[in-house]
Amino acid sequence: MDFDWEYLLTLAGNRDFWAASLLVAWLSTLTWLIGSFLGLFVALARTTGPAWLKQVAGTYIWFFRSLPLLVLLIFVYNLPQALPGLQPILSNPFWAGLIALVISETAYLAEIHRGGLLAVEKGQHEAARALGIKPFGKYRHIVVPQAIRVALPALGNQFITIVKLTSLVSVISLAEVLLVGQRLYTRNFLVIETLAAVSCYYVLIVTVFGYLLGKFEKRLDVSLRTSGEISPATLVNKASGLSGSQRKVGQEVVVELKSIKKSFGSKVVLNHIDLQVRAGEVVSIIGPSGSGKTTLIRTVNTLQDIDSGYIEFNGKSWIGNSGRYTVAKNFYDEVTHIGMVFQSFNLFPHMSVLENVTFGPRYHGFGSPDEIRENAMHNLEKMGMAAHASKYPHQLSGGQKQRVAIARALAMKPKVMLFDEPTSALDPELVGEVLQAIELLAAEGMTMIIVTHEMRFARRISDRIIMMENGSIVADKTVAEIDQDPKDSRIRRFMSNAEGSHAAA
Repeated sequence: MDFDWEYLLTLAGNRDFWAASLLVAWLSTLTWLIGSFLGLFVALARTTGPAWLKQVAGTYIWFFRSLPLLVLLIFVYNLPQALPGLQPILSNPFWAGLIALVISETAYLAEIHRGGLLAVEKGQHEAARALGIKPFGKYRHIVVPQAIRVALPALGNQFITIVKLTSLVSVISLAEVLLVGQRLYTRNFLVIETLAAVSCYYVLIVTVFGYLLGKFEKRLDVSLRTSGEISPATLVNKASGLSGSQRKVGQEVVVELKSIKKSFGSKVVLNHIDLQVRAGEVVSIIGPSGSGKTTLIRTVNTLQDIDSGYIEFNGKSWIGNSGRYTVAKNFYDEVTHIGMVFQSFNLFPHMSVLENVTFGPRYHGFGSPDEIRENAMHNLEKMGMAAHASKYPHQLSGGQKQRVAIARALAMKPKVMLFDEPTSALDPELVGEVLQAIELLAAEGMTMIIVTHEMRFARRISDRIIMMENGSIVADKTVAEIDQDPKDSRIRRFMSNAEGSHAAA
């Protein structure tokens, strides 16, 4: 039998096919949008909800991914036989098909969203908490936008799957593309030609929406965005060279840790730690790897819980555990006064430099938009990063990222700054610019607790140097007191060895 090309060409202008194509496009789009929205909530329930909600979400996903769509379509369409009240809605094949598709596809889309949520680095959650962002705000502004960018290619692929699945809705007499084709070839018996036309219409729908989704994906991809410098980037207001011994330290205790203990299994990481940090004081914490330095500093802003002990902030109860771990009721308001700078920067990659610095103050309402922006630019200028305000984190060097992270913490106007090995993730040639920025803060009288392996820097900037080993504080001394120790004392030997290894590197 010869292929009837003339007949196939006439189907290109067939009104029924075009009407059915628009119907498929509309049904697919609604299914994808509603399913993506509901799927995000199912994914959030499965990843962040309480145990019972995780179980409910997991059961939903398991059941509807196991159930064939064809069975679900027939069940939903015939449900009014058992529940007559649903007759006005489910008697319409379009609504019955949409509901069945949404129920089924939500399970698949939820798993795609879950993959996106799990791809967001832990540091993003920690940075949000350090800025005092509540869970809803964290997911709305930070986690979900990043997760959607990760999941979007897979979400787009699932849209194509939905377009093809709409052909099954013909079983409940919805006049979609396949059903129109079936009605035609049952009259003229030109099966191959008609199915070729059906295929072309489906390919057209997928091509158009695939193009639109591709454009949307590119628009959301910040790695494709570029921006120039605003002006030459120079570090202004450089540190005046004030050493730690010349700085004025007040009598007010800003942070106090009392008998802090923390274990991971049988390993004791913090062993009854007592520590006071006064206003304007710079305290450096040193020690070998695994000594508990990072764990200690992370307890101050609850990034790490404690097994027992108490922490006071500004003279008030802040964190405690006397059988139950508790934090202050106004935690999200007060933690804004504790700035945190991480090893790995933890900038928000979907926000520009300026947006990173203004996000926290905007969220908390620390002034008008103009005041917040002016304060952000001031802190960026102080860090020598004002020229890069319109750039994104992926366009910056490691040292630049860390200086932006410092500016982000300063924008919250903290009373104390925590630095968790701020130079450990940097190339040696970038370390100096970050240390210079920290020295500037010291010269201005900022209260700081710094975990560092830069011994010369610690000597130059610190009012006190604390050495930790095996979860305990083994030395708590000024630089002058350390210099008076015997050369074979544990702290002098450690500092000398660390300085030697850095010099060799």
